[in-house]
Amino acid sequence: MILIALGAAVVGGYYFAVLVAAAATAMFYEWMRIVRGWGIHWAIGGFVYALLPAIALLWIRDRSGDHGLSLLLWAFIVTWATDIGAYFVGRSFGKRKLAPSISPGKTIEGLWGGVAAAAIFGGAWVLATGLGKPLLLLAPLFAIAAQAGDLFESKLKRRAGVKDSGSILPGHGGVLDRLDGLVPVAVLTFAAQVLGLA
Repeated sequence: MILIALGAAVVGGYYFAVLVAAAATAMFYEWMRIVRGWGIHWAIGGFVYALLPAIALLWIRDRSGDHGLSLLLWAFIVTWATDIGAYFVGRSFGKRKLAPSISPGKTIEGLWGGVAAAAIFGGAWVLATGLGKPLLLLAPLFAIAAQAGDLFESKLKRRAGVKDSGSILPGHGGVLDRLDGLVPVAVLTFAAQVLGLA
């Protein structure tokens, strides 16, 4: 998935737009399966949940000038570094549960591992590409947002009594499971770009 996302991001244009549209559609489909019978407001919420990051990612890539690709890759790096850092630090050193009633496997140590990884790798990318220096400070904050996005989806699944959002990715669950951290990071990166912080 990472190679596909990177390839489409680098090429941009129609290819990236198709990938983003497909991902947003899959996210909305999986959301609707989870919240079936919960009411129309949940359906509307799912539509917005899938649409906003899609618009943000397309805007960042194609409307952010010469550094659009660099900024998009920064958002990917922050999200992926957060996931990987939280996983490895949590498995190696995690003792204190972060939100046991929502996601028993997540730990406070893992949270800080994800924040540190995002700060290091996101910061290195900023320095290497000349993106806005405020992103050095935003990387760890966005890492917290990414993990909040993960917890939000976990809470949604727990309420619905399901383990994964879908089964389209064997061994990895659904698209929603893979992109829950990117949702807030994409929207916040778009906001940072609009505010001139990137």
